[in-house]
Amino acid sequence: MRDNWLQEVFESLTQTDQFVDEQEVVELVQKLNNSISANRIRLKFKELEQSRGPDEDRGRLNSNEFADLYKELSTRPEIYFLLVRYASNDFMTVDDLMLFLEAEQGVKDVTKEKCRLLIENFEPSKEGREKGKLGIDGFTSYLLSEDCDIFHPMHRQVCQDMTEPLPHYFIAASHNTFLLEDQLKGPAGIEGFMRALQSGCRCIELHCWDGSENDPIVFHGHTLTSKISFKDVIETINEYAFCISEYPLILLLQNRCSVTQQRIMVQIMKKVFGEKLYLKPVDESLERLPSPEFFKRKILIRSKKLPRGADVQNENGEGEVSDDDNNSDSYRKQQHNCHSNRRESMKRYTLCKELSELITYCEAVRFEDIQVAQKNQKFFEMCSISESAAAKLAHACPEEFVNYNKRFLTRVHPNKNRVDSSNFSPQDMWNCGCSMVALNYQTPGLMMDLNLGFYMQNGGCGYVLKPAIMSEEISYFSANIKGSLPGISPQTLHIKVISGQEFPKPKGSGAKGDVIDPYVLVETFGIPADCAECRTKTVATNSFNPIFDESFEFYINLPELAMVRFVVLDDEYIGDDFIGQYTIPFICLQTGYRHLRLLSNTGEQLDGSTLFVHIAVTNTSEAEQAKAPKRGSTVRRTNKHLREGNCLKQIGVKSLDDLFKVAGTVLKEGRELRINSEIATASFKELCGLDTITNIKQCMKALSSRLQSTPDFEKVVCTVDNEFPRLDVTGVAPESSRKILTAFANMVEACKNVIEGAEPLKEKLAVAEEKALQSHADLTELCTQAGLKGRKLAKASENFAWNIRVLKGEASLLLTTVGDCRNLMKQVFEAAVSTGLMKNESSTTKQCDL
Repeated sequence: MRDNWLQEVFESLTQTDQFVDEQEVVELVQKLNNSISANRIRLKFKELEQSRGPDEDRGRLNSNEFADLYKELSTRPEIYFLLVRYASNDFMTVDDLMLFLEAEQGVKDVTKEKCRLLIENFEPSKEGREKGKLGIDGFTSYLLSEDCDIFHPMHRQVCQDMTEPLPHYFIAASHNTFLLEDQLKGPAGIEGFMRALQSGCRCIELHCWDGSENDPIVFHGHTLTSKISFKDVIETINEYAFCISEYPLILLLQNRCSVTQQRIMVQIMKKVFGEKLYLKPVDESLERLPSPEFFKRKILIRSKKLPRGADVQNENGEGEVSDDDNNSDSYRKQQHNCHSNRRESMKRYTLCKELSELITYCEAVRFEDIQVAQKNQKFFEMCSISESAAAKLAHACPEEFVNYNKRFLTRVHPNKNRVDSSNFSPQDMWNCGCSMVALNYQTPGLMMDLNLGFYMQNGGCGYVLKPAIMSEEISYFSANIKGSLPGISPQTLHIKVISGQEFPKPKGSGAKGDVIDPYVLVETFGIPADCAECRTKTVATNSFNPIFDESFEFYINLPELAMVRFVVLDDEYIGDDFIGQYTIPFICLQTGYRHLRLLSNTGEQLDGSTLFVHIAVTNTSEAEQAKAPKRGSTVRRTNKHLREGNCLKQIGVKSLDDLFKVAGTVLKEGRELRINSEIATASFKELCGLDTITNIKQCMKALSSRLQSTPDFEKVVCTVDNEFPRLDVTGVAPESSRKILTAFANMVEACKNVIEGAEPLKEKLAVAEEKALQSHADLTELCTQAGLKGRKLAKASENFAWNIRVLKGEASLLLTTVGDCRNLMKQVFEAAVSTGLMKNESSTTKQCDL
């Protein structure tokens, strides 16, 4: 089939002549497979030239030679071996492709019609399309297509609830957006705003100063950076504000202008922004900020506002405000100066009423400390603090800082000493729940890779919903916690780095020639317990298709905050070792065999450069953590912390402790149901000779092959027993097969127990949670009556929030496990039909709503 296709293609090009020259070979090969570089084709052409005898015709290839060259260049051995695992020949049939999609790629609701359509779209040969056969070239094209991209298509569009209060989201933010290089003497320009907004940024910053001829300017004051027109900036923002995202844009305005030019700024913004500018007064009857959906396609101005009350304004509607709303060291200074002294030392400037009225739901205020803010700060007020101040808060009072960020928008910006426009890690601030982590978008590197990768999720709209554990009113979370979190099931990420394709030479390399020695570094980021890294071996002198074939494991305790970064580096470098990278949120990973397209240091896609990987995600049970670690595994063994994440804690109030003690029994029952189903499923897979990451359909295929090839068996049939699958065997079964059949029965029984027993337990947990929440309003009084004071009182409040989160989380985990078990049983029925164990396909409809 493949040879016939190549012969047809060759003849259609050559027509009368039976040979092709070097340039024609390059053009033809790239027409058939555009992922092969011209340099590689020319190199292979020259190798064929050198292998010829002195009397043979040089500089041209005949059809057979061209076919050999093309097959050698385009046939990737790792993909060929994958194909023959599922095919009995050198091509996949519709049934083979169907099994591959279900078992490996996790595609749901696969039909034969869908598989035929895939073959029509990707198989290059006419014969293959007509006969429903997918050859190696079509299979390779499919694996390189968007269908097999590592990024889940669901997250390419807005898929999260956008009706929560603004502080419940992480919001992409830029620092000194107008600067294009460093903070002291580099250029400024509207390109900075264009770049940030086209990257999905939703909070941009500009510093406004008096310009000549009543034309305000944007400028980094007291530096040698260049100046740009305020009007040009506003017009650029207006043009690009909603080109990527429809959700609100926050314009952080640092005002250093005179009253006259402030009024000019107001006129410009009102005229250019028009109805996009949100001007309605704050509804102070609210308790929380409105949602991104509420402010859709609106621009909010964040700056200082005149104090309420006519006595602070003169007859012209002007008044004085503090200049110091985002002092980088306010947290440190509070240790040495009293509040009144700080107020006296602040610089003040005159603010006009017109500009003040533009500030609605993002009023800039100075951050004092957590306790003062929790007591006095209004929901529509917003603080901006430095990275060092935020880091101190995260270290000194992590739980309180997270709780503060549930109610208020916090912006964290780089320290002033980062004059080179370097960036700090946004992950550390996300771990504390800070909504806006402002980075220098003009500076590429690891930190911007994390930032841009993180905001790829939710359609790249610049808003990412925080994990529930970080936004629920009664919930416990600390970024410093070790191991698993209350009510959240840890996950194991299995990554197999298989191969790379068309790696370029590092951009800054000083080495001669194009030869590189690549290796792959895989890193995970998230809460401290989720951070790890591992690397593959180095493949010497191969940039075209290096084979790595190495597997790694990572434990992920908080999936919604976790990031995975793949970096390709040159081991024998001179000057620069960076080849390419790809950073993706954990929740956006597609499982199965996937290609990821490498990006340059500045975020551009590298032409033809990909990594071929296999991704699998499994639940991490206590039983799994107790096993000995695999060789080369980066998994951290945290048995104790895993158990702690699901345990209830003492409050110190008898009535509450008795309530939680009863709930603890229900928790134990639910946990046993979940763990038993996980252990039973893992045991069945293991006895089938397959890994725990294997899809259950592969297990059923292996089981069917083994049972039906046993000579003493007369018949093995899958039937329906009370809406669940059962294997009936006629004949003598050997010991090994009997063990597998027993394991299968145990798996079905464990899933049945979950499906039938989870709902009553879930209801009991809901009742316990409701009763506990009824005591929340009186918690302080109850603790005081029990004699708890000071740190013990604070600890009791923390433990109460922890317990509520455990109850809520266990109910959610039970619901998820029910879904997993239903899906597992559905896969068993579907696999039984496709492997011939169940003859009547209609019998699958008898399942219990699976």
